Amino acid sequence: MQNEVIKTIIERRSCKSFLPDAVDAQLIDTIIEAGLYAPNGRGLQSPIILAVTDKALRDRLEALNSKFFAKGGSPFYGAPAVLIVLADKSAPTYLYDGSLVMGNMLLAAHSLGLGSCWIHRAKQMFESEEGKQILAELGIEGDYEGIGNCVIGYPAGEPKQAAPRREGRVVKA
Repeated sequence: MQNEVIKTIIERRSCKSFLPDAVDAQLIDTIIEAGLYAPNGRGLQSPIILAVTDKALRDRLEALNSKFFAKGGSPFYGAPAVLIVLADKSAPTYLYDGSLVMGNMLLAAHSLGLGSCWIHRAKQMFESEEGKQILAELGIEGDYEGIGNCVIGYPAGEPKQAAPRREGRVVKA
């Protein structure tokens, strides 16, 4: 049995090629709202979202991420928007809560016809002195850990087909 939510979950793929066009602000706001409604431990709502559409800041963050990216190249794949999830480390479930925010935003982006990809190294970015400086410049105070960078934009091509699901991953008891 399938509905639109299940269809979105099954069809979503990581996008690694984006058009340079800016993403409509209303679409970004909708994706953020979906992230803010992710389940969270104890109702603490510990994650925050840093929404970056300013090209200069986006480029600065991409350069910072590149310092921890072994492959070289553009770790944000040219996406014009980055939604960075940070979570308050004082919440006992901060890592899980932030991961659920990321998942909701990835699914919301797909449901709106946008491409998205979870880019790692947010933890390293905001543990660095440069990352801490960026947060301070933006007025973000507290003991936050970077959970993930959700890059978003209009896809420059068709998504890849899903790989077959590996057998033996479900145990029914």
